[in-house]
Amino acid sequence: MNNTTLEQRVNQAFVAVERHCFMPTDNQHMADYDAPFSIGHAQTISQPTTVKHMLLWLAPETGQRILDVGSGSGWSSALLAYLVGPTGSVFAVERIPVLKRFGETNCQRFGGDNIEFFITENRLGLATHAPFDRILVSAAATDKIPDELVNQLAPNGKLIIPVNNSIFELQKNAQGEIEYCHEHFGYVFVPLIIETNN
Repeated sequence: MNNTTLEQRVNQAFVAVERHCFMPTDNQHMADYDAPFSIGHAQTISQPTTVKHMLLWLAPETGQRILDVGSGSGWSSALLAYLVGPTGSVFAVERIPVLKRFGETNCQRFGGDNIEFFITENRLGLATHAPFDRILVSAAATDKIPDELVNQLAPNGKLIIPVNNSIFELQKNAQGEIEYCHEHFGYVFVPLIIETNN
């Protein structure tokens, strides 16, 4: 029986999925700094401490289907892929084609056989592949948790999403109703861009 705790598994993922491999070459030497860094196009690779907090709150399990919104450098997608293992799936979505290619290329260094990358265009998330057991969002929504993402979450699923300067942890019950929503204060993210059809 495997008694490895979630925190041990997340720590193992951080060792296996090295952050510098997901950073532009000119700042790879600063990968061990606990700070966000630019990856271009007004986007960042997040601070390691923040990523660790989000993964612990998300609590991904082996074999799950996970949506990674704002995949950027691909680091979070690769960490998630490690945590769900070969029987799980990660669906990585990104708005910016150059960053989608950047993240995809970075993840291929780690095998990445269980990660699929998508360009989102003008819709939030990936409704065509829903529902998801877990949803991780790496950009901040404004004022509220988007209903589009809540609707893509499976029963018993968890959503971790920044809103303004907080990170929200939302849990559905077996009936698909929201049974838990907790706010963690004091975080800063790039904005989540939501485009709508007029």
